[in-house]
Amino acid sequence: MTRKKSTTLFEDSLEELELLVEQMEHGDLSLEESLKSFERGVKLTSTCQKALQNAEQKVQILLNKNGKQTLEPFNDE
Repeated sequence: MTRKKSTTLFEDSLEELELLVEQMEHGDLSLEESLKSFERGVKLTSTCQKALQNAEQKVQILLNKNGKQTLEPFNDE
């Protein structure tokens, strides 16, 4: 996954998650709609966590390379 795609995926997922939370907090959803929204929110949270873990790993690679900030290939599969 390219950097642009992963950034967009993270941002889009976070935005959708925020909208779901707003809708659920408003309290106008039926129980079934709330459960579907909750399930979708869990999936979005997982997507965001994976993107953040990948970013953290990239930072660690940069910082741990013999004390030098050098770029190395990163496999984000």
